[in-house]
Amino acid sequence: MSLIVCRDLVKTYRLGEMDVHALLGVSLTIDTGEFVAVMGASGSGKSTLMNILGCLDVPTAGTYILEGTDVSTLGENRLAEIRNSKIGFVFQNFNLIPRTTALENVQLPLFYRGIPAHEQKALALRALERVGLADRQRHHPAQLSGGQQQRVAIARALVTDPSIILADEPTGNLDSQASREIMETLTQLNREGITIILVTHEAEIAGYARRAITMKDGVILSDRNAGGVAVARVVPQEVRA
Repeated sequence: MSLIVCRDLVKTYRLGEMDVHALLGVSLTIDTGEFVAVMGASGSGKSTLMNILGCLDVPTAGTYILEGTDVSTLGENRLAEIRNSKIGFVFQNFNLIPRTTALENVQLPLFYRGIPAHEQKALALRALERVGLADRQRHHPAQLSGGQQQRVAIARALVTDPSIILADEPTGNLDSQASREIMETLTQLNREGITIILVTHEAEIAGYARRAITMKDGVILSDRNAGGVAVARVVPQEVRA
């Protein structure tokens, strides 16, 4: 069974008296262990698609199956449970808490899940080790470079052992060297079996992925693997009407 199955996703926002159509029937499948880049200009629908895949929003119409569960029509409480257990988020602005250490920032998702304190520390340290920052565990964000802050954010996304990491423009605030380091980190995590879905507007960054989806005006314009071969967007039989 595919990790993600989207069938005919539609998202319409109401702005005053006008309807804005952000997605116009998007269908795709993503298998466990894939590294997918989603590209497109502002207004293409890529951020809306990412929000739906991350259970931060729900579609107006269509079906979204995540690990066999139809999450398209779930309420906010259930969506929050899924976000906290299955999805790790990495954002452009790092979203670290300035007055807490790297270790404490990584521990935060575990704190909210009620994990005992001694387990929190052990799991957070292991996540920092995976991104090469165990020796910076006691540093505050202001004492870290931009690239190091983003690696702390990646460790925080990893600490709950999610099925997917969603990275929204993770190199947008970084220089070229730090961007390469972040993408190498994500590439290594993908080699370890973690599914990565990356939103970017930079072709060079998208080049790290093994599959690139390009969106325009709320639809998928192209969907190709690393060799440039089109990916067939086949919706499995179990979710067809």
